[in-house]
Amino acid sequence: MIPVLISGGVAIAVSLLGTPLFIKLLIRKQYGQFIRQDGPTSHHTKRGTPTMGGVVIIGATVVGYLVANLVSFLRTGSTPSVSGLLLLFLMIGLGLVGFADDFTKISKQRSLGLSPLAKILGQGGVGIAFSLLVLQFPNDTGVTPASLGISFIRDTGLSLAFAGSAVGLLLFVIWANFLVTAWSNAVNLTDGLDGLATGVSVFAFGAYVLVTMWQFNQSCNDLLAGGRCYETRDPLDLAIVTAAIVGACIGFLWWNASPAKIFMGDTGSLALGGALAGLSILTRTELLAPIIGGMFVVIVASSVIQIGFFKVSGGRRVFRMAPLHHHFELAGWEEVTIVIRFWLISAVFAAIGLGIFYAEWITG
Repeated sequence: MIPVLISGGVAIAVSLLGTPLFIKLLIRKQYGQFIRQDGPTSHHTKRGTPTMGGVVIIGATVVGYLVANLVSFLRTGSTPSVSGLLLLFLMIGLGLVGFADDFTKISKQRSLGLSPLAKILGQGGVGIAFSLLVLQFPNDTGVTPASLGISFIRDTGLSLAFAGSAVGLLLFVIWANFLVTAWSNAVNLTDGLDGLATGVSVFAFGAYVLVTMWQFNQSCNDLLAGGRCYETRDPLDLAIVTAAIVGACIGFLWWNASPAKIFMGDTGSLALGGALAGLSILTRTELLAPIIGGMFVVIVASSVIQIGFFKVSGGRRVFRMAPLHHHFELAGWEEVTIVIRFWLISAVFAAIGLGIFYAEWITG
C-alpha cells in the first residue's frame, strides 16, 4: 500500500508544480491550441491556449512510478515488473503519437494534425508491439502479463486460442489493437471541454487502483488467496502505475479546470486512452472496462449515432452537435455545468463497475 500512496502523492506534486512551468514554456514558444471553426462559438475565445499538457501527465506518471519503485527497492529489494513497464510503454508510445499530432497542428497553424492514415499507423505500430510483448515474459508459475482469453472480471471460457497458436496470436493482436484504438479515440473525443476528459479519467483510473489492489490481495501467487484468486501477473505494480496516473491527472486538473490554462491535447488523450486499454488487458477486465469508463463509451456512442443517423436519414441529426457535450452546449448549458454533471455520471459508472467486480468475488 505504501508504494501506491507514494506513487500517487509524488505524481500529484510533480503535475501540480510542473504544469505552470510547462505553461510558461509553451507561451514563450507560442504553442497554442487552434479551434475548429464549426464548433460552438464560445470556444473561439480558447484559441491560443497552451496545449500538449499531456507531456506533464506522462512525465508525472513516470516520476511517481520510479520514485515508488525506488522506495520499494530500498525497503524490500523489489524491482519494477514487466507488466508495469509494458503499461508505461503503451502510454508513452501513444503519447508520442499524440505529441506528433499536436505539434503538426501548431507548426502548420491549423486545427487538424496528422493525417488519419499516419495516426492509425502510429497507433497500430505501438499497439502491435504491446500486444506481442504482453504474451511473453512468463513468471515462475507460467503466467504472462496477458492471455489469449477474452476477459470480463477474469478470463472467461472464450479463448482466441481455439483457432490454433498462430491464428490465435493474430486474433489477439487484432483484438488488443481494437481496444487500444477504441479507448485512445474515446478519451480524445471526450477532451472537448475544460477539465472534462481529465476529471472522467480520475474516476476511471481511480476505480482501477481499487481493482488492482484487490487483485493483489487476492492474487493466485498468494497461497492464502483461495480458489477465487486472480491470475493478474503483477497487480501491485499495476496499482502503482495507475495511482501515478490518477495523481498526475489530479494535479493537472488544477490548471485544466475551467477556465483552462492549458489543454492536454492529443498527447494526453491518446496516452490516457492507451493506458486504460492496457489496464483492461493486463488486469483481465477487457469487458468490464466499458462499464468503469462508461462516460467515455457514452460520448463515443453519441458520435456513432449522429454519423450513422445522418447518413441513413439523408442529412437529419439526432443531436444538435456531436460529441454529446457539444449538444448540451448548443442547448444553452454552461460549460462548467456540463463538466460537473458528466463527472458525476462518471463516478456512477465507476461505482457500478466496482460493484460488479466485487459482487462476482462475493458470489463466487
